[in-house]
Amino acid sequence: MGGDIIGAAINPYSRQSPEAFIQTGISAIDACTSLVRGQKLPIFSASGLPHNDIALQIARQAKLVGSDDDFVVVFCAMGITAEEYNFFVHDLERTGALENAALFVNLADDPAVERLITPRLALTAAEYLAFEHDYHVLVIYTDMTNYCESLRQIGAAREEVPGRRGYPGYMYTDLAMLYERAGLVKGKKGSITQFPILTMPGDDITHPIPDLSGYITEGQIVISRELHQKGIYPPINVLPSLSRLMNAGIGPGKTREDHKSVSDQLYAAYAQGRELRGLVAIVGEDALNERDLQLLKFADIFEDQFLRQSRDEDRSIEEGTLDLAWNLLSNIDTKYLVRLDQKWIDKYHPTEKKN
Repeated sequence: MGGDIIGAAINPYSRQSPEAFIQTGISAIDACTSLVRGQKLPIFSASGLPHNDIALQIARQAKLVGSDDDFVVVFCAMGITAEEYNFFVHDLERTGALENAALFVNLADDPAVERLITPRLALTAAEYLAFEHDYHVLVIYTDMTNYCESLRQIGAAREEVPGRRGYPGYMYTDLAMLYERAGLVKGKKGSITQFPILTMPGDDITHPIPDLSGYITEGQIVISRELHQKGIYPPINVLPSLSRLMNAGIGPGKTREDHKSVSDQLYAAYAQGRELRGLVAIVGEDALNERDLQLLKFADIFEDQFLRQSRDEDRSIEEGTLDLAWNLLSNIDTKYLVRLDQKWIDKYHPTEKKN
């Protein structure tokens, strides 16, 4: 192929707005932080959490509803251990996804300077596949934290003036140069969707790496240690998670007309239920009224039946995710479902459906 690997961010004028919904088969993502084709949506995780499993599940299951276009996976590994590498390759082989994948791997004992080149090579391949050959490409990076550590290491070796926590001041620009190579180009069929995985040092979401990534990308999926310790997979905490392009990709003709309201209602009920857990720990359940008891119970049901699914479970957006959400919301009296229009309740609520 030859040529330059630095590449450029897509010219804003020739960018097309992403709006095609990608079904990942993971309810927490599809319902609450919907992904669209051409988006960059990082996974904010921490050491010891199953972010690699989630990324692989997305790589296996991601598809456009009502379309046969398969995704090609460009997998970019930076500073991972041989064990992690074997895990990825074995999983991609087991599911046959390896035939549609290109791997760019830099292991933990490889030189740091190569770690800085790896994502640029991967993105150049992704751009070639997307914009020369019309493929829809899913780029998965793991782990952006190792990449940033290399930036810091090389910056120190060059005796550059360090910025926040010793990372170079140009880290923001450097990350933007990678993330901004995602998207759609007018007049081209292909697309690049990015899933950067980063482990937050010390579980700290305000650390420079997640902090700067959050400014550049269109949202984030936050993996929760608390849910992981409860044995829930995938342990996605939907409350701090966000997809800034979600509204462009959902609704009638894309997912379903009730999607936005259902998502809002799940958020509201789960957030209130989680808050009530703290209260119950102090005053006990006897102090709660009927509404609070229902919301408290809903938080447990939501985690156990909506968030929790198996690693090979591929849920469809309508039956698998939205209908499931309605079934779970039916545990709360309709008078407390304030985020749902009466017309959706009449049409989709399992016990209120007007036949």
